[in-house]
Amino acid sequence: MAIPIREFYEEKSANLDCTWKGIKMNKKTVRDIDVHDKKVLVRCDFNVPYNSDRVITDNRRIVAALPTIKYLLDNNAKVILCSHLGRPKGEIKPEFSLNIVAEELSKLLGQEVKLASDVVGESAQKLTSEMKNGEVVLLENVRFEAGEEKNDVELSKKFASMAEVFVNDAFGTAHRAHSSTTGVAEFLPAVSGFLIEKELKFLGEPLKNPERPFMAIIGGKKVSDKIGPIEALLEKVDVLMIGGAMAYTFYKSMGYNIGNSFCELDKLDLAKSIMEKAKEKGVKLLLPIDNKIGKEFDPNTESKNVKCTEIPDGWEGFDIGEETIKAYSEELKNAKTVIWMGPLGLFEFDQFAIGTNSIAQTLADIDAVKIVGGGDSAAAIEKAGLSDKFTHISTGGSASLEFIEGKNLPGIEALQDKE
Repeated sequence: MAIPIREFYEEKSANLDCTWKGIKMNKKTVRDIDVHDKKVLVRCDFNVPYNSDRVITDNRRIVAALPTIKYLLDNNAKVILCSHLGRPKGEIKPEFSLNIVAEELSKLLGQEVKLASDVVGESAQKLTSEMKNGEVVLLENVRFEAGEEKNDVELSKKFASMAEVFVNDAFGTAHRAHSSTTGVAEFLPAVSGFLIEKELKFLGEPLKNPERPFMAIIGGKKVSDKIGPIEALLEKVDVLMIGGAMAYTFYKSMGYNIGNSFCELDKLDLAKSIMEKAKEKGVKLLLPIDNKIGKEFDPNTESKNVKCTEIPDGWEGFDIGEETIKAYSEELKNAKTVIWMGPLGLFEFDQFAIGTNSIAQTLADIDAVKIVGGGDSAAAIEKAGLSDKFTHISTGGSASLEFIEGKNLPGIEALQDKE
């Protein structure tokens, strides 16, 4: 069940006086700084999907920012929001304008959100200089500025000149050192919003001191994309389950025929080393024992279920099989903490979404701390209609993977520590 916005932000700050693989999590939040009557610049992650008619198709990232925004409004702050959308690469491109976000925010907040026609230029300066308490201004796409992704000092100073406090609530960009995420923090008091606080709490605490059995499900396409998190989790978990297209690289490393299935041929030794490390650490590593395979990459392709050792030439693996679903589900029923990163099959095609959906349903039904690492996993769970059955679904994508791996997150490091 979702926490009501007021109830969430009126909770006491989470006790995050700890680190995960060197990442400090005891950061000041918006509760720990005076925002009354002040101009507050909030970096959000409004990088939402939209269709060809520029209609937002998933507003979860906007909704996730509401607790911080409403807290600031309730405390009579002047709220200046900024975000990126897409990859305009330092150029002004109308198709990447945040006007659709301003419209959606206005509806969700029940008040006008004024959109500046530029990022730090004349329009932004005028709108922010004329603000009254309780008003909201949204700056244009920060990536319209060429200096944003270069963490340009002068651009950072211009961001800072419009506000008195900086709040970073964009966990999805916390792994990037950009002007609007880290540069501006050099010139203003910088604290986290409630979303980053929540991400650090629900990603960090289970990793630091998980209730056991602690299990991880790793899916997706490439072993190479997940190697960092896998190696970090092998230090902590009791059970590691592999799924998705990456499983075929493991199969190949074991000498199995994989037909036309995706495989990273240059990562066979890496797959072997992961299996060896799991054995050394006493981690139970599970690979699919059967697969649902198809003749071609098409939603209506001919398909069948086969053992993992019996994938014929000309066929391609697209999902975990029926026996694997049963085996993984039985294992997960014993879990007390689960981290899931990456879908277990080609969930975009209904006939190959059965594995991912079945495991999602199993997790929805068990009593455990259940964390989803963002990206495609989150999309799959949303598509299955089970989002409210999970403890936390990260908004981070790559940031959540890097956090689990223990990499430095510049957007977090730049925030003030609690004393």
